[in-house]
Amino acid sequence: MKTPFEMLRLMRPHQWVKNVFVFTGLLFGHAWHDTHLVAQVLIIFIAFCLVSSAIYTLNDIVDLEQDRQHPKKCRRPLASGSVSIPAAVMLAALLAALGLVLAYFAAPVVLAMLIGYALMNIAYSLHLKHVVILDVFIIATGFMLRILVGTLGVGIPPSQWLLLCGLMVTLFLGFTKRRAEIIALTGDKAAHRKVLEHYSPVLLDKMIGITAAGLIMSYSLYTMNADTIRIHNTANLIYTVPFVMYGVFRYIYLLHHQSRGGDTAHDLVRDHHLLMAVGAWLVATMLLIA
Repeated sequence: MKTPFEMLRLMRPHQWVKNVFVFTGLLFGHAWHDTHLVAQVLIIFIAFCLVSSAIYTLNDIVDLEQDRQHPKKCRRPLASGSVSIPAAVMLAALLAALGLVLAYFAAPVVLAMLIGYALMNIAYSLHLKHVVILDVFIIATGFMLRILVGTLGVGIPPSQWLLLCGLMVTLFLGFTKRRAEIIALTGDKAAHRKVLEHYSPVLLDKMIGITAAGLIMSYSLYTMNADTIRIHNTANLIYTVPFVMYGVFRYIYLLHHQSRGGDTAHDLVRDHHLLMAVGAWLVATMLLIA
């Protein structure tokens, strides 16, 4: 049947790859051998997937008219008319309820942080996405909450370097997303996304350059930090920096020469260069700190 498939599309399961940020604490906290913590983080991951899908559904309801005018988003289930608004509302409510129940079983603090994530994204969908620059910081905060819920939420203290690197990478992805939207759209930008009338290609290119440099520098300094070397018992993490640099430069190339960057999850799985860079960084990092 078409309807179940369209309902699944409405949930945007390909976006769940963003929720792997909750596993950051297990990796850099050397907690992957603790089966209880691993199970707890897996539950958190599923809870985040369910709640984020509920938010995506709500956002599609709010942006229905704008999506119908967008060259690509017009094919989304709600915009194309293949899923009705009442069905979408019921789906969002069910996903949110299941996600919050799972979060409660993981830990009360996880539930509190996930509720905060949901409320922030509802505010984003209703108004904050129209506020220039703040809109990107809200997107970045969503990723930072994923990191925090996978660290503080399970009793793993996050390092300041981890939070700084996470902030830089999420701001970089947020500004490239806005730049990709400007590249993809023609005519009245504000008709597709109101905040785009306040952005210009030059402004966004500067912000992308600043955050890309900040990401590379903060990660490089993290690998050389004395505490990092002591905690992971290796001074060789510096050799993973080229993978990070290649991934950043490849992403900027995809943005400007292949009109990508609007959907990080899609770009990651569709571009084998980017996928290999991320995979090589992950394997090298795990081997070095294991």
